[in-house]
Amino acid sequence: MAGKKTTARPRNLIRGRFARGRLPEVEAFTASLPFDRRLYHHDILGSIAHARMLARVGLIRRSEAQAIERTLREIEGEIDSGRFRFDIADEDIHLAIERRLIAKIGDCGRKLHTARSRNDQVALDLRLYLRDQLKEIEGLIRALRAALIRVARRNTETVMPGYTHLQRAQPVSLAHHLLAYVEMLDRDRERFAQALARTEVMPLGAGALAGTTLPIDRRMVARELGFKRIALNSMDAVSDRDFVLDFLAAAAILAVHLSRMSEELILWTSSEFGFAILPDEFSTGSSMMPQKKNPDLAELIRGKTGRVIGDLVAMLTTLKGLPLAYNSDLQEDKERVFDALDTIKPALDLMAKLWGALRFDRAAMRRAAGGFALATDLAEYLVARGMPFREAHEVIGALVRETAESGRPFEQRTLDDLRRHSPAFKEDAVTLLTAENSLARRTVAGGPSPQTVRKRLKELGR
Repeated sequence: MAGKKTTARPRNLIRGRFARGRLPEVEAFTASLPFDRRLYHHDILGSIAHARMLARVGLIRRSEAQAIERTLREIEGEIDSGRFRFDIADEDIHLAIERRLIAKIGDCGRKLHTARSRNDQVALDLRLYLRDQLKEIEGLIRALRAALIRVARRNTETVMPGYTHLQRAQPVSLAHHLLAYVEMLDRDRERFAQALARTEVMPLGAGALAGTTLPIDRRMVARELGFKRIALNSMDAVSDRDFVLDFLAAAAILAVHLSRMSEELILWTSSEFGFAILPDEFSTGSSMMPQKKNPDLAELIRGKTGRVIGDLVAMLTTLKGLPLAYNSDLQEDKERVFDALDTIKPALDLMAKLWGALRFDRAAMRRAAGGFALATDLAEYLVARGMPFREAHEVIGALVRETAESGRPFEQRTLDDLRRHSPAFKEDAVTLLTAENSLARRTVAGGPSPQTVRKRLKELGR
């Protein structure tokens, strides 16, 4: 028997201890249902695994577990379709689903919560949810990484200036510049993979904080849900949110990388730089100035970085003073996780699409890559002929000052000009005064020469 079915709304599931109900204002303030309802699929997934285990160990009948599973699937369909009626009095998604289960199958549904607490239940739900989300983020990072690599493959010979202090420094290639972001994204992937490994720990069975006296099988539930490990301390299992911090820290660093990328796109597409042309479909206009083409997408990605950093700081602040084990402060974890996910996922997706549509003005990049950006090549030329670097630095500094005062282009310095500053210069020195030659000679491992970059692209694959 599945238990007596009732059509009446069951009384509150956890208020037997209380003579009076809570104030409506308290109920509204403490409820997490408005935001944790997005955990419904994972809550049902965990409950089904729990019910199967309860039947396996003999705490409920197999027919009861089957009825619970079947009804939970029905409830999942109701939520999917929008037919499920959420009530703030349910407090959270766990009680909302359990109340509906009991309304549909009666006392059989009341058995589902045997040997578990909302404390270990919510920890399980959040781990299941975040596990799926981390895998999705990894795919989005891969897509952005692939977009950058595709652009880089087409631009191993595209010369542009590299910058320090936002001042032109030395020639690099566009490909080399973009591969710097690929390196950042690869570190991001490592961090999210580490976060995933620490998320994939099964807490159910910890109960409220001290486990249960009932003969449950935690490892069976872990197998059902695809966890390789179970939490080995019941108090830690319900109070641990390090896995949330791992995710938020990785998300904050990723957001910073996206912000830096956005900043460069904003600069490159400005009239002052003119290195790239912003596609119309990624731009906005001005309500007053008809000529404007604004990089709002990149600006908002840059701006939203603050939200993700704030989510990490908020969660750290929430945890820093909490005694063991569970405290309702931990209810704050989900909004921080959801906000970070809702920020970085579309940012990754849109950034990948933007790079694929961006057009570059290679001539403008090349013009900016010459001039005094070639000065270090001349200093190293002198070093290669035995001059101490500090002396070479001073010699070329004087040459730069003279050139700046004369108003002549640096590339037009003649051999006589060079030899006035040092007799060590030979005829081959003037061949250094092109950005292309400078780039080609930078074959050091990790350097920007086309040869080195093509080798790195081959290592990176598609």
